[in-house]
Amino acid sequence: MKLNGVFIEDEYAEAFPNWACRVILTAINEKWAVNIATEATGFATTNIGCPCEAGIERILTLDETPDGRPGVAMMFFAGSKKRLEEQVVARLGMCVLPSPTAAAFDGMPDAKDRIKVEIHVFGDGYEHEVKVGKRTCWAIPIMNGEYIGEEDFGIVKGIAGGNFLILGENLPATLMAAEASVDAIGLVPGTITSFPIVASGSKVGAKKYDFLPASTNEKYCPTIRDQVPDTKVPKGVTCVYEIVVNGVDEAAINAGMKAGIEASVKIPGIKMSTAGNYDGTLGPFKSPLREILKANK
Repeated sequence: MKLNGVFIEDEYAEAFPNWACRVILTAINEKWAVNIATEATGFATTNIGCPCEAGIERILTLDETPDGRPGVAMMFFAGSKKRLEEQVVARLGMCVLPSPTAAAFDGMPDAKDRIKVEIHVFGDGYEHEVKVGKRTCWAIPIMNGEYIGEEDFGIVKGIAGGNFLILGENLPATLMAAEASVDAIGLVPGTITSFPIVASGSKVGAKKYDFLPASTNEKYCPTIRDQVPDTKVPKGVTCVYEIVVNGVDEAAINAGMKAGIEASVKIPGIKMSTAGNYDGTLGPFKSPLREILKANK
């Protein structure tokens, strides 16, 4: 199968279950909302070595935020409810609460599963409950006024690890295609790209160092193509980038992957698109590239 002249390998992405939480963050303006969200979603690219996976889902319009202020939707993913709760508490408490003009609200109010983010005790007895629309929030006195935040957040069983790889003839073209992919995925509700572009794609485990949970995916490393008998880097390809997509469900991940691949193949110099799977060792969810791209045509 070819898309805009780019070969799409008959391959599938393998993904795994994760709990997901959406937090709506607002601030005095979009600049500060993005600044704070960037801080709160830091060190959260992959659960290989990070405590969670997180990213900015999208910029929100004023009528999409509970307090009518500029805001963003952030998403956090973790393997257990306990870990997810710990991370949302830590990131709201350490990154959002201390930031200028910040407020935080539940982004999944209809979710049946819930976590508690009890940071109102920082108010040391001066905190008090307030209503923002129909939402019950805590107001914590801080030095630029009050931090307003909900403490009951919905969570859903999401999916992490949806992916595709972009193979190009040179670095500038491949990086441009990866950037276009991330921009396109950013328009798909319910998805994030936590890296957002992966240069050091990994495989499960390691051949030489058995203590590693993951190591370099040598099959897609162009500089050692001649040293790897089963290399998957075709001649003429000098750069490979991986895009990893997390989503609230399979439909979201598939829609994100489709949007990303379709955006990437529009860039001249892209030779091929494929995906990473690990024979079921990573997770139970499969996203076949060709089926995804044929959907909704």
